[in-house]
Amino acid sequence: MLPPMKGTRSSDWYKGTADAVYQNMEFISNYNPDYILVLSGDHVYHMDYKKLIKFHESVNADLTLAFVKVPKKGAERFGQAIIEDDSREGGRLLRYAEKPSRFISPWASMTIYLFSRQALNFVMDEMMKPPETKHFGNDIFPVLLDKKRVYGYKFHGPWAYTRTIDEYWQANMDLLKDNPTFEIENWNVRTNLENKHILDRTPSLFGPNSRVQQSLIHHGCRIDGTVKHSILFPGVHIEEGAVVENSILMFNTIVKKGAQLTQVLSDIKVFFGENSRVGVGELAGTNIEYPNLLNTGITLVGKGTHIPANLEAGKNCIIYPNKRETDFPKTKMENGRTFK
Repeated sequence: MLPPMKGTRSSDWYKGTADAVYQNMEFISNYNPDYILVLSGDHVYHMDYKKLIKFHESVNADLTLAFVKVPKKGAERFGQAIIEDDSREGGRLLRYAEKPSRFISPWASMTIYLFSRQALNFVMDEMMKPPETKHFGNDIFPVLLDKKRVYGYKFHGPWAYTRTIDEYWQANMDLLKDNPTFEIENWNVRTNLENKHILDRTPSLFGPNSRVQQSLIHHGCRIDGTVKHSILFPGVHIEEGAVVENSILMFNTIVKKGAQLTQVLSDIKVFFGENSRVGVGELAGTNIEYPNLLNTGITLVGKGTHIPANLEAGKNCIIYPNKRETDFPKTKMENGRTFK
């Protein structure tokens, strides 16, 4: 596990993917690998990387990038490539542009890069000019196409992007469908079981008056109230008379009796006081400070915050972390407000 910085100052943090690899070339050299696989952390998918490596070897590539097909609308947020071969697996990259203003291809970069060792050495030794060179997509790939054998690998499985609040939300809500796009149980992935003591949690407990519909309830939860179309992380407690709908509540959140949550995304250890109402009302407008971030009705609550009893907060609101009940000056937050 390598920290994402080379010093103690904010300016010492990695400037981008290329800079991150550059700063760790000594680590890579110590292992002397044949291939270096660079992965992104904000995509959700299930890929057998051995197939990617096999494709890379079969075409004798110096560098292989993985791509997924996306709709034209919103494609400008991704690197796009024109892939020469019409085969299902992929082919030679003819053109690459990082987040182009004009649509050039439906094949969007998953920011998965497989380098042969010699190709990575060439990039690091000949093309890196820190601090100007920061990102593979912007600074390296468009130029590298004429210097090395660069290929595109086509990924055809389910995929989601979680860069924005809405994308994260939608990827989670998809899990609640009758036929979800992501069949996570079939992936057989069990990671971070030591995080927040997940491994040692007791089974979930459902009280005699509880009511749960179309939800994912992790172990360690206690449900005495109503939960509809929601995802509860381990350790969440919903008291009797509380109603949680269309929400995602993270570790050890407590919802006191009579509280009502609608389309709420809360961080860990949040406390919702008795008869509080968060995310309620009709959708109107956007978040005033961050209109591009929150505009679909989701209300965000930061970790460790204690929502006071009887507080009413509307939609597209943001409540910052670690707020105490005495910090709230009013008992009502209108739609789109941010409380810092």
